[in-house]
Amino acid sequence: MTEMNKQWLLKSRPVGEPTLDNWEFVETPVPTPGEGEMLLKTIYMSLDPYMRGRMNASKSYAASAEIGEPMSGTGVSVVVKSNNDKFREGDYVVSHTLWQSHSISNGQGVMKVDPANAPISTGVGILGMPGLTAYVGLLDIGQPKEGETVVVSAASGAVGSIVSQIAKLKGCRVVGVAGSDDKCRYVEEELGADVCVNYKDDDFEAKLEAACPNGIDVYFENVGGRVFDAVFPLMNDFARIPLCGRIANYNMTGDPDGPNKLPAFFGSMLVKRILLKGFISFDHYDRFPDVVRDLGNWIRTGEVKYKEDIVQGIENAPEAFLGLLKGKNFGKLLVQVSDDPTRG
Repeated sequence: MTEMNKQWLLKSRPVGEPTLDNWEFVETPVPTPGEGEMLLKTIYMSLDPYMRGRMNASKSYAASAEIGEPMSGTGVSVVVKSNNDKFREGDYVVSHTLWQSHSISNGQGVMKVDPANAPISTGVGILGMPGLTAYVGLLDIGQPKEGETVVVSAASGAVGSIVSQIAKLKGCRVVGVAGSDDKCRYVEEELGADVCVNYKDDDFEAKLEAACPNGIDVYFENVGGRVFDAVFPLMNDFARIPLCGRIANYNMTGDPDGPNKLPAFFGSMLVKRILLKGFISFDHYDRFPDVVRDLGNWIRTGEVKYKEDIVQGIENAPEAFLGLLKGKNFGKLLVQVSDDPTRG
């Protein structure tokens, strides 16, 4: 039986919250690599919140997915056929695979993954983009100092879980924010945060304030919405806010109801001399060697842990992605598209 390329195409652009109707599943012939190219077979496909923005037509820091084309995304693959001198059949790589089981690459932007160093799935997790994001955002922008209070939203997620642990290694008081009691227990008991607060609790704002008796020096922003509204009044003078994501706002179709809070916000930013800096991981690829070295060492010594949420089968990718936008995943969300020969 001929192997087919399984693909999820963007069928329509969502208005507000995406639905399963926004995608179309197709099977097409597996492509043939040309001169200087290679054929990759996806093993793990990464699902990340930023992909919601790729479904829109509006201009962003990266190109939108086109209607009728596979959704954009990164994955861990094995090279099954190579006409590229830099890669051999059997190599494991991280590349821009899109939402499909097979892809063609000319080798640009492709990084090899060594199964001897860590499970290959970490190439799109703690030793990949999420690890780079956490490392750069916290250390380069947040610049935490021993004894300071660091608040991390989405603290059990792919990025937030790493931020929480690095901040603890730097001697900070770490306060996590997550969306369930189970996630909060994980952040406290497994990741070592001092406190984790459930933002769905009615008294969330009061609990957050009680968890930060000395105010907040660094806030790693993944969420926006109610969490940011509760955090901002607690920010200390000269606080830093690495702006990584705002998942609570991704499905907005207009401005929120209520008064214009921007004047008061900018007034507080000025008076407290707060630094707020947005950043995108691909602007910091030069830091990858430091990420792999430091996080790799911390993983081996047990000082940093990671959790993966692996969904079986590319057929389930859209449903898993919708769950991601609602916080249903627990850890780094991956879709296993094919067998992983490196796992026993």
